[in-house]
Amino acid sequence: MAVDSFSAKARKISANIGAHYVDNARNLPWRSPPGGDLPDPYHVWLSEIMLQQTTVGAVKSYFEKFTARWPTVECLAAANEADVLAAWAGLGYYARARNLHKCAVHVAEKMHGIFPRKESELLGLPGVGAYTAAAIAAIAFGKRAVVVDANIERLVARLFAIDTPLPKGKIEIRAAMDAITPKQGAGDFAQACMDMGATICTSKNPKCDICPVQKQCAAFALGNMESFPVKPPKKDKPVRRARFFWIERQDRILLATRPPKGMLGGMRALPDDGWAAGNDGHAMPPIAGKWQVHDNIVQHSFTHFSLEVDLAVYQDEKIATNKDENIWWPLNDIAEAGLPTLYAKAVKWKLKEEK
Repeated sequence: MAVDSFSAKARKISANIGAHYVDNARNLPWRSPPGGDLPDPYHVWLSEIMLQQTTVGAVKSYFEKFTARWPTVECLAAANEADVLAAWAGLGYYARARNLHKCAVHVAEKMHGIFPRKESELLGLPGVGAYTAAAIAAIAFGKRAVVVDANIERLVARLFAIDTPLPKGKIEIRAAMDAITPKQGAGDFAQACMDMGATICTSKNPKCDICPVQKQCAAFALGNMESFPVKPPKKDKPVRRARFFWIERQDRILLATRPPKGMLGGMRALPDDGWAAGNDGHAMPPIAGKWQVHDNIVQHSFTHFSLEVDLAVYQDEKIATNKDENIWWPLNDIAEAGLPTLYAKAVKWKLKEEK
């Protein structure tokens, strides 16, 4: 698609979306009001990392918890990674949390606590990809950058009826977003488009009757808004099997720290059988003894596979384990352990089963 082939339409879209945002911007804790002072770069970076593949509703409370506990990037850098991972528990995609801490350390130690302003320099930070770099440059520093998240992708694909299937269609969508992004106020415009995609141009049942760019929307004119963007057919997810192990004594439960690399790396968790995205676990218990196995107590969906979990409960009175990585955690305070959602589900099932 040639960018200059719809310049007049682009100007109209940009103006209408910008005007709509002034009166309808979402009130979010990491944002500044439309046309107001630029927000804290630390807040923008933190929120953008949290929002990757996660909804605004889920992120709000985590953002507020993080900024209350670690109000500056230097404070976050000084935190223990284990504490950051525990505070992140429940948000998923835990590599983001490890990169978050790594990036905070980098900014604090190598950049004197000051985030770079240029998109190209932001790309050099741990855990910061093309979208995040563009979003920080535009929103935190007022630079003109082309910001395309999932909401914007859907909005722009519909506005211009871009029918090239994803992921190839992303190139055309970015070119179209480039064409409608103004030279001034790119941060507000990007957030305006995000809001449009989240509240009006939704994936199902879009609210076209209140859309400020309905008249400019090619998909609306065709009458098939939900056909865009064109997605490839979904692949069936493989199903993996895992076994978790419940070892309890004196109102304390045995936890282990997962290996630093791999899924849920560095997180506290129940001992398990070495399950992975590419293979089932071996189902062998960590210690010999009497075990009662409860089959398939948890089903959990990851991006590329699903996991069915058995829970094996240790029933011997004598417990012989003294591995360095083991942690005896008070059951009454298990919520403070920061277990990943998958393991928290298993704990919840066991505690409920005992009642």
